[in-house]
Formats: sequence, C-alpha cells, structure tokens
Amino acid sequence: MKKLILVEDDERLASLVCQYLESNDFSVKRLPNGDGLIELVKLTSPDVVILDVMLPGEDGFTLCNQLRQFFTGPLLFMTAKNEDFDQVVGLEIGADDYVVKPVEPRVLLARINALLRRTTSLGSHAANGSVMQFGALSIDKSSRKVTLGEKMISLTSHEFDLLCLLADNASSVVDRSTLYKELIGREYDGLDRSADVRVSRLRKKLNDDPQNPYRIKTIWGKGFFFVSDAWEDV
Repeated sequence: MKKLILVEDDERLASLVCQYLESNDFSVKRLPNGDGLIELVKLTSPDVVILDVMLPGEDGFTLCNQLRQFFTGPLLFMTAKNEDFDQVVGLEIGADDYVVKPVEPRVLLARINALLRRTTSLGSHAANGSVMQFGALSIDKSSRKVTLGEKMISLTSHEFDLLCLLADNASSVVDRSTLYKELIGREYDGLDRSADVRVSRLRKKLNDDPQNPYRIKTIWGKGFFFVSDAWEDV
C-alpha cells in the first residue's frame, strides 16, 4: 500500500480525494495546511505528496521549497482554475506535475500512478546495481545517488530519472516526446515547455553553463543531448 500525504484546506474536496485514493490501495494522511507537514514527511517517508497551491498560512510553493531540501519523492501541485498558477515556478522549485481543480479523482489517480510507474520502472532497470561513469560524474542507479567529483548532488526522483534517461542515451538526441512519455506519463502537445524547465534545473545542479550549456545541450526543434565527454572538470 502506497503512502500519500495530501495538503488541502477544502474539506469537501479533501474528503472526496481521500476516500477515492484509499479505495484504490493508498494510505492517505491529510492536513488542512502546512502546519506539521515537514515533521510528518520526515516521520512517515511518503511515496507521494500532493500540495494545494493556495493554503492558509504558508502556500504550496513555500512548502514545496522546504520539502525539496530533503524529500526526493514525487510531488504534485493542485491549483484552482482561477488561480494565476505559474507552472515554470512550480517546476523550478521541484514539483513533478500539477492538476487543475476541480479535478476528477480518477484523473488525479492516473497522474499519481504515472509518477509512481515512472519511478518503479526506471528503478527496476537499475536492479543490477550498474554505475554509469562520465569523467567526474558518477550515477549509481541502484542507490540512486549522483556525485560530481567529490560532491554528492542532491536530486529529486524526477531529476534523477531525467538524468538517467539522458545518460542512457549519451551522445544521442532525446526528443521531447520521449521525455514526456517516459518521465511525465503523457503525450507531448507541442507547446508545453516544462521539459525545458526541468532540464534547466538539472543543469544548475550539475554546474552546467546556463547561458551556453555544454554538458546537456538543447538541440532546437529536436530535443536534448547529453555530452558524454564533457564531465572531466568539476
């Protein structure tokens, strides 16, 4: 049974979501706001966290930023249609996906399962404990740890899976359609720029040049290119 934490102040919506997810083999803990969230995540190590954006007290963006200091699992935002939700900001601070309220519970469940399948699927491929080494960059698939030189790089589960996908296809272009299908669990619509935001965040953590990236390059109109021989320096 997967463990999930839902932070939602709408009592009716929260109750509906909790009942539906619990009927689909999730153990759900619900909070009406961010009070006690950090402690609860550290105590229970949930598989997924869902955050409403607009909450009493600290908002979802603030809470996400705090969680990403230590929580690497899937994190999903829920946002109301009339909110000025900034998808780029959400992704930059570490969210894996978002849904717009009012959301049908079955749609939410599909999004959650897509995130979990991605983690499980990519994790199963690493069962042999293989380590990929590119100069000073080491990617340990079994322990899901990344080091650059002597420094441990803290990545979310989504960032780690993105890096593995790119590194597995080193020196080849990975198109956006593949990224969306394998990492997000839905088809690329030709307009969504979230893949660029995710890659940009990964570059920052791996000391790539944001203005002129040379380690993970963007090939305009095609996709992204992991340069296998660009990791000699730290």
